[in-house]
Amino acid sequence: MTWQFTLSGFLIGCLVGVTGMGGGSLLTPILVIFFGFKPTLAVGTDILHGAIFKSFGAVRHRRLGTVHARLTFWMFLGSGPMSLLGVGVATWIKHHYGGAESIESYAVGVALVIGGIGLVAKTFIQRGIQPDDAPFLLTRRDRLIAFTLGATCGFVVGLTSVGSGTFFGLVMVLVFPLTLPKIVGTDIFHAAALLWVAGFGHLVAGNVDLRTMGWLLTGSVPGILLTSQFTLKVPDRTLRLGLASVLMLSGVKLIDFAGADWVIAGGAVAAAIGLAAWSLVARIGRRRPLALDSQVREGS
Repeated sequence: MTWQFTLSGFLIGCLVGVTGMGGGSLLTPILVIFFGFKPTLAVGTDILHGAIFKSFGAVRHRRLGTVHARLTFWMFLGSGPMSLLGVGVATWIKHHYGGAESIESYAVGVALVIGGIGLVAKTFIQRGIQPDDAPFLLTRRDRLIAFTLGATCGFVVGLTSVGSGTFFGLVMVLVFPLTLPKIVGTDIFHAAALLWVAGFGHLVAGNVDLRTMGWLLTGSVPGILLTSQFTLKVPDRTLRLGLASVLMLSGVKLIDFAGADWVIAGGAVAAAIGLAAWSLVARIGRRRPLALDSQVREGS
């Protein structure tokens, strides 16, 4: 089973390359649900794969000057050590509960559901603090927020692999006066550094399948390099809501409570109907200005 891993990596690479979204959050549920990986092994493999994978984007954004170095440093000051604590907790669960991986699976599932909700919020919340092109000088309050954000989300990333993009990006949008390119660049650069620390921790703990990770990279790296130059015609909000739906339904599947299958089926139908209606409304909204413009031209 090698080409399946390469194909999965390629699809994730294409998603990230075309949309700029954190499609890497899908890798853990894919490994658990479709390939039968134990949650701890899936998380470790996902994190180390993401470290290598996101380094390509991090280098690119650093060269473009879209990385706020000081903000990255203060977030990493909290996220790096706490991600190792998350790795330690995941490894402790694996060793003390043996084959019963239900606790880790539950934690990943909850993180996916919360991550999906966060992505929905990130889609509809345009800005909290208004962006400014002026140099952003960190105050003591800003450093405290960055450190707390890093520590909290870093632990979640080390434990579940979820949140390296969604949670950090959402909070930065709300509280820091950075332009969108700087938010994206800082988010990706910090995520790469954080995932290297957490990934190394999982590697030392024996939670990484190096063979699987290698095959995933043979697909994901070409995928992001080939598609990053293209733009998708599907509206950005539709893509984000679609990804959020997949994350939440995958989380429900991993939590696996009574009646989960009915929730997944109903959620899938509701998501499909909602996305179709959203796309239709957006298309009608785009056509109306064109129709008015043509009427104005005919009248003149």
